[in-house]
Amino acid sequence: MSRAGWSISSSRAARGRRVLLRRGAVAAALLLPGCGFRPLYGPGGGAAAGEEAPVQAELAAVQVAPIPERGGQLLRRALAERLRGAAQAAPARYDLRVSLAFAAEPLGFRRDGTPSRVRYQGTASWWLLTRTAPPQQIASGTERENDAYNIPDQQFFAAEAARDAAERRMVEQLAFAIAERLALVFRQRAEAAARSAAAPSPAGGGRG
Repeated sequence: MSRAGWSISSSRAARGRRVLLRRGAVAAALLLPGCGFRPLYGPGGGAAAGEEAPVQAELAAVQVAPIPERGGQLLRRALAERLRGAAQAAPARYDLRVSLAFAAEPLGFRRDGTPSRVRYQGTASWWLLTRTAPPQQIASGTERENDAYNIPDQQFFAAEAARDAAERRMVEQLAFAIAERLALVFRQRAEAAARSAAAPSPAGGGRG
């Protein structure tokens, strides 16, 4: 294997390990019901499943609007898979609108001035709205992910494949981050509704 090919493989492997470690940490903090933690979203068991059922149902009711360009299509598909999860299909009650943009920045150069490594950043701004008339915005946010890839000397196909792989990794990470944020939004709304329902109603009327 050439030095350039080894560098690409090493970069992908290192990036993969970082993604797995990050997702493992998030899962340990948000998906485990023990030690004071409760599941954020997804299938569970026992009381936790009953508590999180409203969050799962709300996520399943989110319709992801079309996102332009190929990266947008990949992001929309990844979001739909994560929001639907294990929940049954539900009538859409919310619209999720996402704007996706990529930016590239050279990190290394060869002696002839051509770039040898590129940093790639993906930015996804999102808005969650009700499907009422008129629609009401519930939440919004912006997620960012960074990746990098090598540009082998005189290997244009390999460079394009590396860029495509970096874009796919960022899309998966952005979908994970957006789904996580939406689950938190729906949990907070469910908890606020539960507190409101449990609050004692004010005493009405005076004594006769």
